[in-house]
Formats: sequence, C-alpha cells, structure tokens
Amino acid sequence: MDLKRWTHVIAVADRRSFARAAEQVHISQPALTRSIQAAEAELGLRLFDRGTQEVLPTAAGEFVITRARQLIFNSRCLERDVELYLNRTLGDTAFGVGPFPAATFLPSLLAGLRRDFPGVNLRVEVSNWQLLLTRLREEDIEFFVAETRDLPADPRIDVRPLRKEPGGTYVRAGHPLAARKAVTLRQVWEYGVATVRLPQGVRAVLARLLEAGSPSELRLALECDDVDVLKAVALACDTVLAAPHAAVAAELASRTLRPLTVSGLPPLFSSMGVVTLRGRTPSPMADLVIRRLPADGATRQ
Repeated sequence: MDLKRWTHVIAVADRRSFARAAEQVHISQPALTRSIQAAEAELGLRLFDRGTQEVLPTAAGEFVITRARQLIFNSRCLERDVELYLNRTLGDTAFGVGPFPAATFLPSLLAGLRRDFPGVNLRVEVSNWQLLLTRLREEDIEFFVAETRDLPADPRIDVRPLRKEPGGTYVRAGHPLAARKAVTLRQVWEYGVATVRLPQGVRAVLARLLEAGSPSELRLALECDDVDVLKAVALACDTVLAAPHAAVAAELASRTLRPLTVSGLPPLFSSMGVVTLRGRTPSPMADLVIRRLPADGATRQ
C-alpha cells in the first residue's frame, strides 16, 4: 500500500469522520471512501466501524493504525534527513520553551544564536509543557525545554535533564515582610503567591506544610505562564513572587525585589529537561541549539 493511502487511514482515525478527514487531506469525500475501502480490501481487514455519530477504528484497525503512524513518521524523517544531507546547511528550526527557561537562559541563548548565525530563522513558542507536548507530537516543533516532573510516561518521547535552577520567594522593596529575617509559609500565603503552574510534587509539599488538604485544594493567588507578568505584579503590590533566582537577578541587584527566608520550606528549584521525539534525527540547527543548553545528566527513557 502506498504512503498516501496510509495518510488517509490515519486522517479518518484522527478526525473520526470521512467528511472531516477528506477536508484534512484535501480530497473529496467519495475519493477518500474509495481509498479506505481499497485499503481494507488489500489488507483483508475491516479497519473502521461506520457508526451514525462517529467513525471508529475496529480492533484490527487500531492494530494497523498504530503501525501506520510509525511508518508515516519514519517516512517524514527520511525525507528531511535526505534534504539535510543534500543541502549540508544548518537550516531553520522551531522549538518550545516553558516559562522558567524563557525567563532565565533563553534570552542569552537566542542572542548568541543570532550573533553566530544571522542567516538562520528561529521560531520559539513559550508555553506550559502540556501545550508544548502537543506541539511536539504534532511535529510542529523539533523539541522543547520545560519543567519535566509531571510529564506522562510516553514511549514516543525522550527526556534529557538540564541543570536544576534554584528558586525562592521574593517581595517588593517596602513590603511588610521584606525587613523580617525569617517568615513562615503561612505568613507568605496570607499575602498571596504568584507563580507558574506548579508540579504536583511541589503542590503536595506546600499543601502538607499549610495543612491545606490535598494538592488540588491548594489555592494560589495568581498562576501565569509569563514570569515577566508575575514580576510586574509583585513589584506593584504585596503579592509574593515564587520564581527561579536567575529570573529575578536584575531586580535583586537593583533591590527592587527582596528575597524572603521562609522557615521550614525545603529548597525550591525547577527541574527542566529537553524533550524530543524518540527516533527523530534533529536538524543540524536544532542539534546545535540543544548542545548550547545548560545540560546536566543523561537521557531518561
């Protein structure tokens, strides 16, 4: 069976509708129906149950579709690798970063890349790991760098740990807590905490220390994936900022933000990693970007 027909099978499986799948692969619905019927005849298997609401894969269809996805993925990888081999150029790349990488080492990384490779075009998406993982699976980005502690187990991805970024809690100069040598976590919470979406393990520790019940019951004053927005809020009111130390280095140097010493609070840190699709060869530019990241540790599979 040719690859085009496999893409038709996958489109029907993804869209669960012949009409929507036909639109996706840019052919008419009758032509798509004939393609699927030909695939079923060639394999001797019924791939889909045509229900009144949705078109769903049969058990045999699920078996075939899983392998068809890998076949199409390998085909795209081969086409790209051949193109890279022929061109022997760095080429462009697209990758994603989570909130903490964006607020710490991303600006200097991008500046260095622009200085060294002014002819290369880069596309960077800043978001949380859930959305970046979707982009990676859709092959819209080559890799992403983000907090990895809550990543689901997935045989299709590889994770290479980066160095841990220490963090802390910070308040504006003049904040009622700023002059104290030490404060309690409960005192911090009374003013409200602004931070990015926290890993479940961190939420569990905070919930236990605050006697807040389950991690899902822990309430944060402000959750936002943009650390610059969080800093602006903390500088303008009495909300307490929780962030990596590197993200607030300039504000600490100018003394517009002050660090808090929170009694009984374990050390805070972000646990970031590089997430890639298993089996996909990175483009030369993506490989170069990854090698410039602050690596620490081996690949987790």
